[in-house]
Amino acid sequence: MNSSLMLRRFFCFNSTTTAVAAASSTSSKKKPLVFLGSPQVAATVLDALFNASKAPNSLFEVAAIVTQPPARRDRGKKLMPSPVAEFALDTGFPSDLIFTPERAGEDTFLSNLRALQPELCITAAYGNILPTKFLNIPPMGTVNIHPSLLPLYRGAAPVQRALQDGAKETGVSLAFTVRALDAGPVIANKTLEVDDQIKAPDLLELLFLEGSKLLIHELPSILDGSARLKAQPQDDSKVTLAPKISVEESWLSFDQEASVLHNKVRAFAGWPGTRAKVAIVDDENGRRNIVELKIITTRVCDHSIVQGDEADDITYVKDSLVFPCGRSTALEVLELQLPGKKVFRAAAFWNGLRGQKLKKL
Repeated sequence: MNSSLMLRRFFCFNSTTTAVAAASSTSSKKKPLVFLGSPQVAATVLDALFNASKAPNSLFEVAAIVTQPPARRDRGKKLMPSPVAEFALDTGFPSDLIFTPERAGEDTFLSNLRALQPELCITAAYGNILPTKFLNIPPMGTVNIHPSLLPLYRGAAPVQRALQDGAKETGVSLAFTVRALDAGPVIANKTLEVDDQIKAPDLLELLFLEGSKLLIHELPSILDGSARLKAQPQDDSKVTLAPKISVEESWLSFDQEASVLHNKVRAFAGWPGTRAKVAIVDDENGRRNIVELKIITTRVCDHSIVQGDEADDITYVKDSLVFPCGRSTALEVLELQLPGKKVFRAAAFWNGLRGQKLKKL
């Protein structure tokens, strides 16, 4: 049996009788809750739910977990469970209560979910569209943690698009899930100021941490139905969208202003990253070598641009590579990476040039 099939069998929950048994064993005092999430930030929310469910006066327990199927990750491309599944197993959560459907509308999966009779479903970066027949199962509904101040930045990449836009504040919202994307009534939200150096992975982690606190605080009202009465409909006239990021967007164009590029570097940190091509020029023999760089950490130049001999010269000032940008601005690159190499400081790259010139393309 291949490893893929073994993992699918291990994580898939296909027995209706097992589901019924699990449901019948649920404490009559605690309401069964099903959690849906996949990446590491979602594990933060699951951890908060586990901890809250252990409290003496807890109203609920986590009856099952739904997450993305095992996928090939890391350099070895081994088939691995999602970070949420991995976290759940590490805490001793039963493996037969972890669902990994390819789609949330699969009949077998929905049958097993109905057998559990969940009172409520909670989603946090799950990664699958939830059909109406799923949403109709939990009587108290499905509640989503969304890392933006809805109705702003509805969609797949709210944190990245907010940083790309240079947003000075963002936040996290707790909202009921409806069929329309991120359009349900908002139960509560929390606003956070955005530091001009923070990158998307760090901001995402912070927002889901705050979101987990918001969820635990609001769970009693969600479970007793009062949250449904106080939830506020979103103002559709204020909707902005946060479409999924593509790899093709990762290239930097130095014709743009430095602040635009800096925001893009922060937004696309982690994945897909930001890239630029530069020319290494040897004046002695006239050789010109084109190199692709991954730009890791930047800041907007706050001092006058040090001009090179030509307009496309990249200079080195105060431990950073200074790239001339649009509208007479400049971007300082503090950390970068060559293909297949580790991240290194600008000083190490500059010293490696051994007197050769560096030019933007």
